[in-house]
Amino acid sequence: MKSKFISLLGIILGFMIIILPIMGVIGVHDLIGLSILLISIYLLVVGVAIIDYNKSGAIIDLILGIILLMLSIILIYNISIIGFLAEITLYLAGIMLIIVGVVSLINNRQSRYGFYIGIAGVVLGLIYIIVGTYINDPVILGILIGSWLVISGILKLLDG
Repeated sequence: MKSKFISLLGIILGFMIIILPIMGVIGVHDLIGLSILLISIYLLVVGVAIIDYNKSGAIIDLILGIILLMLSIILIYNISIIGFLAEITLYLAGIMLIIVGVVSLINNRQSRYGFYIGIAGVVLGLIYIIVGTYINDPVILGILIGSWLVISGILKLLDG
């Protein structure tokens, strides 16, 4: 039951990220903050769900989820910090997606599709950094993060 809930949560959060940028009313700092917020929610739920059988992985997920939660709140509510973080914000989100991918690789070694979830996070994080450097379009960047959540949700659903 936990696995299906987490899978559906990942899919729903992923589609939320993909749909919201298309509305065109969200600024870059809000989009990045929202994307990081939804990833942090996903990591916190996964950390709580796997704490019974993978304590070290759960602790990593929970710590990373809390760090991302704080970062997302700062990005969403403190607009002036975007000026300070303007150059590194895109890289920061891409790096966080890569870190989440590596954590998924570590935590999901025993599952059938865990490797692919981690690889998808690392690859989409690298694409996020490259696309963010040259294109700087929040819609495309939001779709990349949403895609990772949808992919990981579907693969967890297939696995469980």
